[in-house]
Amino acid sequence: MSMPVQRRRHRHSAKKRRRYLAVFFLLFAVPLFAIHLGLLTLPFFWDEQGQFIPTALDLLRKGAWVARSTVPNVHPPGVEVYLVAWYKLLGFSIPVTRVAMLLIASFGLLFTFLLAIELSNEAKGAPAILPPFLLLVSPLFYTQSMMAQLDMPAMVLTLLVLVLFIKQKYGWAVLASVCLVLVKETGIVVPFVAFLVLVWRREFLRAAWFIAPAVALAGWLVVLHRATGYWLGDPGFAHYNVAYALNPVRMALSFVRRIYYLFFAEFRWIGTLILLVTVKKCEALRTPGWAVTTAASVFTLLLVSILGGAELERYLLPVLPVFYIAVSVAMTSLTKKVMLPAAAALLIGLAANIFWNPPYPFPYENNYAMVDFVRLQRIAAGFAERHLGDRTIATAWPYTAALEHPDYGFVTRKLNVIETNDFHLASIQTIPAARFGALITYTRTWAPENGVISLDIVRRFLWNFYQWESPITTEECLSLGLHPVISWSARGQTIAVYTRGNN
Repeated sequence: MSMPVQRRRHRHSAKKRRRYLAVFFLLFAVPLFAIHLGLLTLPFFWDEQGQFIPTALDLLRKGAWVARSTVPNVHPPGVEVYLVAWYKLLGFSIPVTRVAMLLIASFGLLFTFLLAIELSNEAKGAPAILPPFLLLVSPLFYTQSMMAQLDMPAMVLTLLVLVLFIKQKYGWAVLASVCLVLVKETGIVVPFVAFLVLVWRREFLRAAWFIAPAVALAGWLVVLHRATGYWLGDPGFAHYNVAYALNPVRMALSFVRRIYYLFFAEFRWIGTLILLVTVKKCEALRTPGWAVTTAASVFTLLLVSILGGAELERYLLPVLPVFYIAVSVAMTSLTKKVMLPAAAALLIGLAANIFWNPPYPFPYENNYAMVDFVRLQRIAAGFAERHLGDRTIATAWPYTAALEHPDYGFVTRKLNVIETNDFHLASIQTIPAARFGALITYTRTWAPENGVISLDIVRRFLWNFYQWESPITTEECLSLGLHPVISWSARGQTIAVYTRGNN
């Protein structure tokens, strides 16, 4: 066969693959955008307004690579650079931000599908189509896919690195790894695993390529140190995410939380049970590709269990698709009479947990509780803007930022605020009464009346290791001269306004 004919066939094949990729991308992106249409104008939540949006706006408006309008930290500026590119093109707005992040998440579904294809070659049937849809209906993915935070982009790039590495496209895998570590520093574990695998294979030159991500991350740390004087950007951030997190009890509990969330929560126990039943007879889970993917997932799981004071479940996003791929491959070892009901139950259980809140504390960003939280805060902010514009309002971060900055979607003008550490009685008492004329409290920790926190032993444990206390009550506010004015509630969360005097 002549070379021109081969080239034509190669181009035709490549064009056909791109067409198929575009079709599958739309297959995943269309439902993802559809289920978020009503949330494209939702104001920013917690760390979005506390870290990532102000950092992106500093880069957009001041050209500052290191945050100035919020506390700088070790997180690289990859996500902010991506958002600024959108803002330069279309202008800054909440809908632009939401669409930009949903586009990334859509690629995450596509890359989950592509990784599933690579990891299911030895399996019968077509198990690769199920994992993207399991991910699509997962509560954590549902919320994080529209949020301006690091972990969704980190998940997407992790999947891309694994796909490229398994396909032996090492140069592209290195480039994706550099992008990964410039999005989130903990992503360094993925190229580290690739480096170890290639060393074990004695492919030393290729292994050396995977040093590039570490060099890129080191370069960012140098920039950060020169700007702030600290390698992690801020001593408070370093203490909370390293020293505080390394307490043995907190570290052990963090690991238990990770295992519980990944393998049992939100009906994932169905998938875990399938894996346990089929693991011995499912040869498709023993390929070299699975060895690399499993190693990267285990390293990631261990790292995010050791570091990170907040112990947020979103840190597990890079591992979640791998779990769903493993479950889908394992299902091929079951009979159809068992496989179809199991898959349906898992899909339905995951979707139901988007709206169901557990009886124990959890980050609101894990499911639709995040939407309830933001909408309540937006309602209260509107009231404050109309009726409390002449008063200084005491409240806890991040609501202080929401009331100060119109950019975040809660107010149209800056209100006067003073920040409390939390809503404990002692914290409110430390602020001189003359310094504020109103107090806005809100449900910072999920603690339903008959939930786990109602148990004394749990309260004592949380006090000893997390300094948790009950929030201030209406009676305690009255003792401080603060009178209840109005409150709003939604699905177990409440936000309340108190003022000095009777109005």
